[in-house]
Amino acid sequence: MPPLRGRARLINGLLALLSLLPLRVLHALGGGAARLAELLKIRERHTARVNADLCFPEWPVEDRRWLARQAMKENFRGLFELAAFWHWPLERVLGLVQSVEGEDVIDQVAAEGRGILVIAPHHGAWEILQMWLARRVSLHALYRPPRMSELEPLLNRGRSRSSATFWPARPSGIRALFKALQAGEAVGILPDQSPPGEGVYAPFFGQPAKTMTLFAKMAARTGAPVVIGWAERLPRGQGYRLHWRRVTEAVDHSDPTEAAAAMNREIERVVRERPEQYQWTYRRFARQAEGEPNPYKISRAPVER
Repeated sequence: MPPLRGRARLINGLLALLSLLPLRVLHALGGGAARLAELLKIRERHTARVNADLCFPEWPVEDRRWLARQAMKENFRGLFELAAFWHWPLERVLGLVQSVEGEDVIDQVAAEGRGILVIAPHHGAWEILQMWLARRVSLHALYRPPRMSELEPLLNRGRSRSSATFWPARPSGIRALFKALQAGEAVGILPDQSPPGEGVYAPFFGQPAKTMTLFAKMAARTGAPVVIGWAERLPRGQGYRLHWRRVTEAVDHSDPTEAAAAMNREIERVVRERPEQYQWTYRRFARQAEGEPNPYKISRAPVER
């Protein structure tokens, strides 16, 4: 691993200091930081409100405001819990997993020997999800390098503690994922961000969302079984509950738009279980078809009651 420099070194030092605290305190600090961010009206506050209005128009205004506030809290809890995930001994981190729903699903698809394709949306504590899975199968994952390149070694150092192999979202990384599947290994992808390049528009909570086509191509070409997983963040720092399910939607459909829509439906079903733990602070609908407005630029939050 290359040495950490500049901002990455500073952040890592802060996380190391925070790692002296128990998880419940880290989550409490995250909640406090979210309340401060709410008062400061940072951009993510507006993004969460717009997403709540777009995706849950049938909810009363006060419920949508609640969702946006809770999503901010979960987002900051996710940042603070990195101190534990990246600095505690691995066995202590995995000891935070209180229960696993569908553990037999992983055992069954692994026994098939055709590799495993994992849909891992930005829902709950996805960092601990990959740490748990990497202890059971040989796991490979794709990541998008951060805009600040000096942070990339820090991200790779923290995530690779699980023994999972992470590949940058470049042609070489994609080829490595295909090879891993052909060798019967597992590949995890977080497919619910708007791809900067190739993609199709498919519904997500009733809104057109630019969606990657890579996942569908991998499923169609390899025939690997597909599962979806997420790590539910339990209240008061009690730990996490993992959820695994085999995907029954045709995410390998020959029509890329149909395949993308099927994948988004699978993600949507998971998100609806605990909607406040989804990453609503992400501008999921910012990339629109030519001529269509960016909702984050034109939207105005309804008057609060």
